[in-house]
Amino acid sequence: MVKRISTGSPFEKTLGYSRAVIDGDMIYVSGTTGYDYAKMVMPEDVAEQAHNALETIARVLGDAGGTLKDVVRVRYYLTSADHVAAITPVLGAHFGEIRPAATMVIAGLIDPLMKIEIEVTARVGAHFS
Repeated sequence: MVKRISTGSPFEKTLGYSRAVIDGDMIYVSGTTGYDYAKMVMPEDVAEQAHNALETIARVLGDAGGTLKDVVRVRYYLTSADHVAAITPVLGAHFGEIRPAATMVIAGLIDPLMKIEIEVTARVGAHFS
């Protein structure tokens, strides 16, 4: 049985998607940007955006019964290759020991304030494998 998770982002309803879809022990988390939901702003700093996106993803994974340790694949979408140095410490802090399969793409995002978008695939219990 498939379960859908929403974070309440207005994009989820207007664009018609779920923040995450759970299918069995698999969790598919949609592209997540660095929006700061506590302050309701998009920070200018790309490292802060990366941190916020990963914190949102961690919360969603928790709601689905998983953790960042269960991530088996991650895709990073950056608006510029110049951002890689700034986000590297953030990514390393979150995934350095987990080391999921990863892809990084340079692409335009739907809002010019967005500098990074991150999507993950996780399998509950993967960190025990």
